[in-house]
Amino acid sequence: MDDTTKLFAPPHPAYRSRRDFLKRAGNGFGLLALAGLLEEKGLFIQSADAAGSRNPLMPRPTHFPAKAKSVIWLFMNGGPSHVDTWDYKPELAKRDKQELKGFDKNTGFFTDQVGPLMKSPFKFKQHGQCGAWVSELFPNMAKHVDKMAFLYSCYTDSNNHSPALLKINTGMSRMGFPCVGSWVTYGLGTESQSLPAFITMYDTLGRGLPKGYAQNWGAGFLPSIYQGTALKGQGAPIDDLYRSPEMSDQQQRAQLNLLARLSRKLPEQDPIESELSARIESFELAYRMQMAAPEAIDINKEPLPVRELYGLDNPKCAHFAKQCLMARRLVERGVRFVQIYSGGEENEKSWDGHMNIVANHTGFAGETDIPIAGLLTDLHARGLLESTLVIWGGEFGRLPIVQKGGTGRDHNPHAFTTWMAGGGIKAGTLHGKTDDIGHKAVIDRVSINDLHATILHLLGIDHKRLTYRYSGRDFRLTDVAGRVVKEIVA
Repeated sequence: MDDTTKLFAPPHPAYRSRRDFLKRAGNGFGLLALAGLLEEKGLFIQSADAAGSRNPLMPRPTHFPAKAKSVIWLFMNGGPSHVDTWDYKPELAKRDKQELKGFDKNTGFFTDQVGPLMKSPFKFKQHGQCGAWVSELFPNMAKHVDKMAFLYSCYTDSNNHSPALLKINTGMSRMGFPCVGSWVTYGLGTESQSLPAFITMYDTLGRGLPKGYAQNWGAGFLPSIYQGTALKGQGAPIDDLYRSPEMSDQQQRAQLNLLARLSRKLPEQDPIESELSARIESFELAYRMQMAAPEAIDINKEPLPVRELYGLDNPKCAHFAKQCLMARRLVERGVRFVQIYSGGEENEKSWDGHMNIVANHTGFAGETDIPIAGLLTDLHARGLLESTLVIWGGEFGRLPIVQKGGTGRDHNPHAFTTWMAGGGIKAGTLHGKTDDIGHKAVIDRVSINDLHATILHLLGIDHKRLTYRYSGRDFRLTDVAGRVVKEIVA
């Protein structure tokens, strides 16, 4: 090689320009000192473990001590009626068939189908030492009210399913934002390195996905490793779970090792590097899942009494029972966040009881009551309820008036009920109130931001400190609002 060739040869990979040197070394000691101070104050989360791992799902420390380590969110898709389930309103019976004066017809979705007030067709009784009123729809869950904390005064800002679903799942009523499960796994990582950190299960009876589809468990602008893994309703629960028969374990391992070696050659300042690392880690996770996932979701390994506890012997609720039992097996194995949707997409295929609230809610309560009660019993018996936060609720409530043309109720964004159990909850708490007919939340109102702030708090996360920089600003799940409902925290 002559001198001219040497002059124009590409620089050695280890070569750094003077600009690179100054950028990398100029503030080196200062940044080390800053990192130490931030860590001392609990404001710095390492992106790698002590061994230097680049795995974005490694467990991370909480902002403060907390009992909850995992979440099971039981999502009643379609909007269950609070006044027919948990929020007893005897005044409705007194004012049955009366016109609701001053009612804003734009509150519900069908503005031309506004009827008079309608009493609940279901009987209510008080249960437990806390005296919570429970509809006859839930005879089995009623036995667990002393484990629950009821939030009667939840409200949202949309009367339409898709934006309301996005709102309660992501904190925003429009697409493109990370959901709660993604934020939690971004903030805490996961105890299991062989299973997804965040798993979603939806309807298995062919009734469709919740409106908004995968956006409800998407990672938005967070790296894709934090999005939910949805278990399919039919067929193999996870696509491509099993290795191709043409490839051996050694060949697959060699491919992954090659990817890892190639990625390490990328400059660390490359803006694509973090997303690439997340994608490579997803391949690594898939490799580990080939052994762990089939065992984790194999409910046939459970003793017969446990399967019967969840209602697997009952054809009416067996599908949801299977998902609840799988949820327990998953959190038992270190999965951080599990969300189960009851109901499908279209109207009467979900808790969206527009035309006949009796038929609709009786059907879906029958599918979920025994499995959820079994889940609470099983978690408690195994000592898992203390570390598992269980959440029950929908995207909004239903109006106290009847919808013309049937015996159902329209959407109500002004009031709905959510309950939580386990995971540091103050058991047997009855928080907030709606007005005398259940139309609006009026006392100790709980917004979606408040709900999210409380969930994060129970997991040891300060919602104001869990941020991600995107498009030049810091985002958080609760945006610029949110108050922890400390009244339900033990």
